[in-house]
Amino acid sequence: MSRKESDLNREIADYNVDSEAENSEFLASRRVTQGVDILLGDPKKAVVKLSIPLIVAMSVQTIYSLTDTFWVAGLGADSLAAVGFAFPFFVIQMALTGGLGVGGAAAISRRIGAKDKEGVDNVAVHTFVIMFALTVVLTVLGLALVRDLFMYSGAGKTTELGVAYARVIFAGSFIFFFTNVANSILRSEGDSKRAMQSMILGSVLNVVLDPIFIYTLGLGVAGAAIATVISFASSGLLMFYWLFIKKDTYVSFRFHSFKFDRAIVWDIFRVGIPSSFEQLALAMTALLMNLIIVNVSNTDGVAVYATAWRVASIAVAPLIGISISLVSISGAAFGARNFKKAQNALIYAIEVGFLVESAIAVAVFFFAPKIAALFTEAETAVHIAPELTGLLKIMTVFYPAVAFGMLSASLFQGAGKGTSAFIATLLRSLVLTPFFAVLFAYEFDWGLSGVWWGLVAGTVIGSMLTFLWAQVYLRCMIKAGEAGGKC
Repeated sequence: MSRKESDLNREIADYNVDSEAENSEFLASRRVTQGVDILLGDPKKAVVKLSIPLIVAMSVQTIYSLTDTFWVAGLGADSLAAVGFAFPFFVIQMALTGGLGVGGAAAISRRIGAKDKEGVDNVAVHTFVIMFALTVVLTVLGLALVRDLFMYSGAGKTTELGVAYARVIFAGSFIFFFTNVANSILRSEGDSKRAMQSMILGSVLNVVLDPIFIYTLGLGVAGAAIATVISFASSGLLMFYWLFIKKDTYVSFRFHSFKFDRAIVWDIFRVGIPSSFEQLALAMTALLMNLIIVNVSNTDGVAVYATAWRVASIAVAPLIGISISLVSISGAAFGARNFKKAQNALIYAIEVGFLVESAIAVAVFFFAPKIAALFTEAETAVHIAPELTGLLKIMTVFYPAVAFGMLSASLFQGAGKGTSAFIATLLRSLVLTPFFAVLFAYEFDWGLSGVWWGLVAGTVIGSMLTFLWAQVYLRCMIKAGEAGGKC
């Protein structure tokens, strides 16, 4: 072969490599263009198109949560209470990873709205670097303090069972962090279908693995935790393939050229930290409610509360799906400085959420006895069935009202006003709910029923206050945008 032919072949090879890279970028940008069209198009269509896959995913995921509770309930009331005491610690873990995911996703969506591709990639890389650091800290602290956490939360005789469950959860911290952050990044670019697929994979696998690890292998409550970790890992591996092997997402990761940028970190944290504290506030509320319930009743009351709350989680699954999509939709609208569109998206999302939750509330109210029976089949748990039935009916009162608070908080997050969302959640969860629970239980002498009605009163009033706050903020932004000033 002549030198000229060799040089020509080399040029052709280089051209092919460059063409493949350009083609890959082209395909990625085409995929993202579809996502951007959804995020920046008609807000009503955006709410529907992005919410439906997430509603399906959240429904399946909460069904697995109920299945988890169902299999644990078969072990008896003590095991059910142990998982109830462990639940707030699991929520704390998910709060940190969820907050980071929301913060990163909101920042990415705003940059998509502003058409800043380089900024999108930079935020994604920073989010993963922060994730690795948080994982190390949480795993070490969680495993070191797990027994003390249960002792001081009033777990009593259920401490050993709770510790067995929580140790596995803390050991799997990296899996939970990676899976949630990766899913948030997919959602931020409008890829809610693949976000749904990964969530469904993990949920279905958990349903299959629960009875195997709990009963077949005889691992009890620890088996439930192991099944959860393995299920999350399967979802994480699927998203790892999409993001880092197949690389067909709009977001690109270039860790080798990573440079710490305080402005990006702050943009992630100004939503992520308040969002984490929001969820931590919910966990603290659960801990506080557990203490109130134990003082008013006993650990059976905690078992009732934990079980009813899991039923409520599947009831509000459609709202969670809508709220997740609304973060991206409102984020893109604020990035494009189209505040009227953000307002329209919020109002439409609330209308849909309210109607759906009203229908679910009616269904849960009438089927409450049968739902309670599913979780009280064990001989040691059957005595809590009447109380559980009553609580399931009481909680249906706040299902429709949650739409106003949850979706308004999502708009604040998308807008980068994470602190506003946090304050609203803090007011509802750590102020109003415990206040009314104690007021009704002790001052009105309603006992355990007072705690349940306090939960409803705090949730409804807090949700409506959050909605009113969001409307005032949006009107201010619209007026400021039209005048060319600031709110």
